Amino acid sequence: MSEQEISTILLIDDHPMLRTGVKQLISIDSSLKVIAEASNGEQGVRLAEELDPDLILLDLNMPGMNGLDTLDKMRQISLSGRIVVFSVSNHEDDVVTALKRGADGYLLKDMEPEDLLAALHQAAAGKMVLSETLTPILAASLRENRPSAERDVQLLTPRERDILKLIAQGLPNKMIARKLTITESTVKVHVKHLLKKMKLKSRVEAAVWVLQSNVF
Repeated sequence: MSEQEISTILLIDDHPMLRTGVKQLISIDSSLKVIAEASNGEQGVRLAEELDPDLILLDLNMPGMNGLDTLDKMRQISLSGRIVVFSVSNHEDDVVTALKRGADGYLLKDMEPEDLLAALHQAAAGKMVLSETLTPILAASLRENRPSAERDVQLLTPRERDILKLIAQGLPNKMIARKLTITESTVKVHVKHLLKKMKLKSRVEAAVWVLQSNVF
């Protein structure tokens, strides 16, 4: 993504003050722009489908349709952007469940402002994002529930294995395409296939699994 391009963001959170604060923070960065906001999951799904933003920041604990149900709904429609959970909860169950259900990252609301902006840039560029304090929580959970028998890296084609290695290094699709001299759309297809074969719901889960299982 060139510096001139602006990444569009949809905020889904039931707290108006939080949305205002995040919007003010994002407004100081000329390459990020909040194009819409929703106070509940139903409205969020409608706006996501209508606008297809580069990035969706999704709260977990909302009245009515909660964040996980909203995530499920958004995964049923064809969105090209990334969906990142933005929550106060650092509970292992919430983090693991969100990633398994297809979130592209999980950020905590108590992050430093500059760290949040950096994470938003990484997420918009296609990189997985996770608040630093969550990595050990996620790693411990995967160690306890590692279904190694279900996942055999040999099921992947050589190209898919190459891409999985680069995902584990945190590279976005654009960088993977450049490294392997293939198109970004080809990378997307490979990523979709390898996640399905390995029974993984998201790039984050794939990366942590690779790091934990030492398959390469």
